[in-house]
This record gives sequence, structure tokens and C-alpha cells, in this order.
Amino acid sequence: MEKIRIQKMIADSGYCSRRKAEELISKGRVKLNGHPVKLGDKCGFKDLITIDGERLYMPRKKNFVYIMLNKPRGYVTTVSDELDRRCVMDLLEDVEERVYPVGRLDRNSEGLLLFTNDGEFANSIMHPSRHITKTYRVTVRPDITDEQLVKLSEGVDIDGKMTLPATVIVKEKQQGRVVLLMTIKEGRNRQIRRMCEAVGLEVARLRRISVGPVKLGMLKPGAWRELTAEELRALRTAIGKAK
Repeated sequence: MEKIRIQKMIADSGYCSRRKAEELISKGRVKLNGHPVKLGDKCGFKDLITIDGERLYMPRKKNFVYIMLNKPRGYVTTVSDELDRRCVMDLLEDVEERVYPVGRLDRNSEGLLLFTNDGEFANSIMHPSRHITKTYRVTVRPDITDEQLVKLSEGVDIDGKMTLPATVIVKEKQQGRVVLLMTIKEGRNRQIRRMCEAVGLEVARLRRISVGPVKLGMLKPGAWRELTAEELRALRTAIGKAK
């Protein structure tokens, strides 16, 4: 039987994303038949993989699930939290399969968050080379100038690296606040907040309303549902894996 890379095996099991699996391997936390592994090593279904001493179970036929959640504020995007804060997984307790978040939203942000146990699919969405768009409804204070709009659209410096060009639309203006629709093609840590801070704007509210062709719609905060076949097909097309 043909062997596959260990990081893919881990991701396909639903334990974590492939990128996270590569980190675990690099840190020496993964063993194959009792021996430490390195990136590039391969294994088969009969091999024993352990992560921090815990056995990894890999079913031959995986029941892949794809879920969207409307994340409320106050939840951290982690499977568990050492500070005992509320985690997004608390909102998915009735999901039978073990899933994990695709990307993240910070604690004070809200909106569309995807979950799956399909590691290959998750890795494709998150990989920087795919440039999957993400759109946010952003409320900023106090007002926004044309110069700030241009800077946000053309790119700003974050930690010595310019952000990619973004689409920024002024949705509405009120006294002391402006609502923007911002679409980006990358997913750097706290990127929207840091972009706004870089041009002198304070973010009062941040809500993700779409990932690629998938839109949050009218899903209530804290609620989840499975992606439709049409949504899944559209996402696969967006990442170049139409099926």
C-alpha cells in the first residue's frame, strides 16, 4: 500500500490542520512506531502514530463534515484554553464529528467561522498562496479621510511587510463613526484591526461576513449549520479543487 506523508495523515484524521501537524513534527512531539519523525517522513494505515504520547486513530473512510458558525464576541478560537475562557468549541458540543476551526477570529471579533475535519481542505483555504478573500463589516471611529481610505486600499506596513491591496468601501457614515466593508486576500494575525490602527483608526466592531463565496447570511450569533452542497462546491472552485 502506498504510504503518505505523516502530516497529511494527521490532518486527515481530523486532529488538526496540516500546518499545525508540521509544527508538531518540527517540535518533536510526533512519533512513528515509537521513534521521532521529521518532515517528509511517510507512513501507512498500519503504523502507530503518537502525538505527545497519545495514539492517533485514522479511520480508513472519513466522514468529512463542513460547518459554519456565527461566532459571538467573547469566545476564543481555540479547541481548549488554559485560561478557562469560553471557546468556540463550546458552541459545537452537539457536533458528533471532531472538527477544528479553519483560521481564526480574535476574542472580540465576531462573524463567520468555518470548521471541518477535512485537513486537506482546511489547509487549502488557509494557505497564503490561495488568496481566498474574506470580507468584514468594520465599524471605526471617529471618521475616515480619503487619505486613510487610499492607504487601507493600497496596503499598509505591518511588522515590516506591506499588506496586499484590499477593497475598502464606505458603507455608512454617522457622527463619530463609520462603517466599512473591507475585503482582504490574506489572513495575517489580527490583520484588519492592525491595518486600521496603522492609519489611526479605532475599531469599535469587527464582523466577518464572508469567506470566499460563502456568506454568513442570517445565521444567528452562536448558531451553526452545515455548508450546503452548493457552498462547498463554490469553495472548492475558489481554492482550485472543484469537485
